Amino acid sequence: MKAEATTDPALACPIGPVVDIVFSRWTTPILWSLHAHGRQRFVELERRITKITPKVLTQRLRQLERDGLVIRTYHPEVPPRVEYEISELGRSLAPLFAHLADWSADHLDEVERARQAYDTA
Repeated sequence: MKAEATTDPALACPIGPVVDIVFSRWTTPILWSLHAHGRQRFVELERRITKITPKVLTQRLRQLERDGLVIRTYHPEVPPRVEYEISELGRSLAPLFAHLADWSADHLDEVERARQAYDTA
């Protein structure tokens, strides 16, 4: 079993799958926006998350819906309206994001100083 733990990434780092789901390139800003601003239409998310392309936003929203972190609601109106909101499962990540925001405020200056020291050495 020990040999398997060192070769299977999921066993070597049990949070690896969570990191892959939650911290992929655009997932965090999407979840943050939905948590902070509530239910939003695609164009609202696009405005709030600058630099994301419509194609990538669509892909990430579909993946988040598949993972159960986002709820997509289609309203059959003319014109059709689609809204996205964070699910309860997605909302359960709020304490994790709060801790990361605190860590960021407390330590990013230290990280920047370490980078500068490393780069000048």
